Amino acid sequence: MKVLFVGGTGLISTAVSKQAVKRGIDLYVLNRGHNNHVLPKQVTTLTADINDKDAVRRVLAGHRFDSIVEWIAFTPEHVKRDVELFQGITDQYVFISSASAYQKPLPTLPITEDVPLDNSYWEYSRNKQRCEEYLNEVNGPDFPVTIIRPSHTYNDHSLVGQLKSWAHPYTILHRIANDQPVILGDQGMQLWTLTYNADFAAGFLDVLGNPATYGETYHLTSDKAYTWERIHELMCDAMGKKPNVIYIPWDVIFEHFPEFKPEILGDKYKSAIFDNSKIKAVAPHYTSQTEYGTIVKKAVKHYRKHKQLQTVDEEFLRRYDALIDAYRSTSS
Repeated sequence: MKVLFVGGTGLISTAVSKQAVKRGIDLYVLNRGHNNHVLPKQVTTLTADINDKDAVRRVLAGHRFDSIVEWIAFTPEHVKRDVELFQGITDQYVFISSASAYQKPLPTLPITEDVPLDNSYWEYSRNKQRCEEYLNEVNGPDFPVTIIRPSHTYNDHSLVGQLKSWAHPYTILHRIANDQPVILGDQGMQLWTLTYNADFAAGFLDVLGNPATYGETYHLTSDKAYTWERIHELMCDAMGKKPNVIYIPWDVIFEHFPEFKPEILGDKYKSAIFDNSKIKAVAPHYTSQTEYGTIVKKAVKHYRKHKQLQTVDEEFLRRYDALIDAYRSTSS
């Protein structure tokens, strides 16, 4: 089977690329060539900016693919471009959407694919919904579309948390190492599903070239859900530290960190657990075996080993401590 990945070197797609090669898939990757060192040597790389249509047409000339997977489309304009570029050269177009696009607040748990898409809080999620709506319109015999919705997926270096510095993820480990309090929103008791990227890859590859999946939509997550408090405990265990937690209501947190409001309200505010029955019915390799407690030990070891990664976001910490001080002063 000959498959093209647009992107292919991200957190999820790298794991899928590695497993695709192991399964004997003839994998091509189309990107700008910046991070292709993470790919298996068996992958054929095609260098072009996906937004440069003429360049893409040149590198794809003479090729036809059983499946094309779009990992880096985030707006309707992106998928409209793809339809123009890929119609006629593939038997299946796979769009990577997001489980965050489901209606918020969620009407029911566990989440099934029947839950409508309607996230009024987060523009990222709304754009994924718009992409899906357009692709469902063009889906047909000439351009079969399969939509996959991942949820929170992590790799061997991921430090999972609610309120953190994205640019300097070591910052949270710095606090734990120094026995400083870590904030959890509300009481930290919401259940949150975490999916290891290699587990995602195992089930995802069964979708490719599978006619039963054409015209269908699936979320693909693990069956493992943890409270946010438990996630923090696992990180502390990996650090050899006892948790030092302060619980602060989200409305107070948003007064100090308003930039987190769309993502939290649109994705992490309430429990999110999934019914994976639909994907399991078409993915015999589906697995949900990896525990975050195992992986976070690897992540902590990775940050401890590489001094250059031990950067701390001082401005984030200043605001973080100001939030704690303000909350303590009003609640005492």
